[in-house]
Amino acid sequence: MTILNIVAAVLLPPLGVFLARGIGGAFWLNCLLTLLGYIPGVVHALWVVLQGRS
Repeated sequence: MTILNIVAAVLLPPLGVFLARGIGGAFWLNCLLTLLGYIPGVVHALWVVLQGRS
């Protein structure tokens, strides 16, 4: 499942965050970051996915 999350985080960052955490603050923050610039959205998504569930 982690490989799928990482691929999703790179291709479509909000999807990667959604798969890792669901709809919440991290998801909406990632949507905003992705709209402001693709790279910040990818970096945040990878951070969320690789951080693990807390």
